Order: sequence, then C-alpha cells, then structure tokens
Amino acid sequence: MLSPSIVIGVVVFLYGTVIGSFLNVCIHRVPRGESIVKPRSRCPGCGKQIAAWQNIPVLSFLLLRGRCGSCGQPISWRYPAVELLSGLLMTGLYLKYGLSYPFFVNSLFICLLIILIFIDLDLRILPDVFTKGGIIAGLLLSPLQDLAFMDMGLIPRTVNSLARGIGNPIISSLAGIIFGAGFLWGVAWLYLKLRKIDGMGFGDVKLIAMIGAFIGWKLTWLTILGGSLLGALLGGGYMLLKGKGQRYELPFGTFLGMAAILAVFFGPELIDWYFSRLVP
Repeated sequence: MLSPSIVIGVVVFLYGTVIGSFLNVCIHRVPRGESIVKPRSRCPGCGKQIAAWQNIPVLSFLLLRGRCGSCGQPISWRYPAVELLSGLLMTGLYLKYGLSYPFFVNSLFICLLIILIFIDLDLRILPDVFTKGGIIAGLLLSPLQDLAFMDMGLIPRTVNSLARGIGNPIISSLAGIIFGAGFLWGVAWLYLKLRKIDGMGFGDVKLIAMIGAFIGWKLTWLTILGGSLLGALLGGGYMLLKGKGQRYELPFGTFLGMAAILAVFFGPELIDWYFSRLVP
C-alpha cells in the first residue's frame, strides 16, 4: 500500500502539470495582448478548438504524436516541456517543504519564473504584469517564505516575536528588491556609458527586483552570479555554435530565471558551502 506522502506527491505532480498547461496559455497569449480566459485553447495553425481529450497535459502530446489532431501541424515542444517542468518542480517543492506556507509561496514564484523564462526566450521581453505583479506578491508574502532565505535578524529580540517574524522577512524582501534592481541598473548604466549601446533591458532589472522580493537579498546576489555564469556558458556556447556576432541579444532574463529556480532549491546550501571554504 502506498504511503500518504507518495500519494500526495503524485497528486502534486499531476496538479503541477495542469498548472503548466495554464502557464502555456500565459506564455502564448499575454505577449500578444490576448485574454487568458477565452476563447478556449485552439490550434495556432488551423484555429480549430482543441477537444478536451487533446488537452491532457503531456499525455495528449504523446497520443497525438506531437501533431494537431485536425490539421496535422507539429505542436511546439514547449507545451509538454512546460507542463512536465511545472509538475517536476512542484513535486520538488513538496519534497522540500511539504504542504507548508513556503511550498505555496515558492510555487507561485516558480510559476512566474517559468512564464518569464519562456517568454524571454521566445520574444526577448518580460511583461510588466508578471514582473511588477511579482514584486508586490513577493513583498506581501515574504513573512510566509522560508526563513533560510529571508531572516536578516535586524529587529532586536526584545521586540515581540510576531513583529520580528513579519518585520525581518519584509526588510529582507525590500533589501532584495533594492539590491537586485540597483545592481543590475548600475551594470546596465555603466555598460551604456562605456560601450555606447544598451547591454541590458529594463525588464531584466524588474525581473531581478521580483526575484529579490521573493527570496531576499542573500539569494539575489547568488542568482545574479548564477545567471551570469549560465549566460556565459549556455548563451556563449550557443553563439559559438550558431556563429552569432557580439551584438546578438541573449535572453538574460531566461538565465536569471533558471538561476533563481536553482537558488530556491539549493541556495542556502551553496552559500554555506562557499563560505565554509573561506574559513579554515
């Protein structure tokens, strides 16, 4: 007989793939100014509405062999990838936190990151509705976030414990917003002054502010470092393989989003490991 935790884990995974299906709708429609509520899902090629059985996350893609059931046009790999990724990440959060407040806070955070990662990868834009909305959500939800991310310990212990439990995470969230946005804006300004070209869009600045709001200042600098490394390795490798010039616009928001997801799962451990190497 399966244990309750395994059953809940399976339910979380399946529910995560359903959420991933909705994230696909956001990724496709929001940049085009379309409603995410109506009309029902339809094939981008022939425009025919997709039947319910053809809209089952991941499974329908396999049953249809990656093609529209009406016109036979190939279905983008992104649809099952986002559904599967969402399910796996939700399951990972459940294994890390159980059904606690940090699970739900980080589920929302990761959903926003998945949307922004794929929009930036496709179109090189980061819609304000997600970045600015995420900044507000991250700040408001910071008292429910993992204390390993948020506890700055600036409020004296003589203050009421409830006030400290709310105040310290909010301070850390604000610090993450200010540090992340300020640092990237400074880098973009300096690059513009030295090279006379824009090296970074302001959407990236708002994205890192959103990341800082959700995971605090400590993991924000780790995200910037990780995003830069991923951009150099993955983005630089892609440019070399495809023969792209130096003016090719890399989706830095995509790499920041990937690094932020890694920070959620492994950030505190990476920071502890790093500083343990500095102390003999």
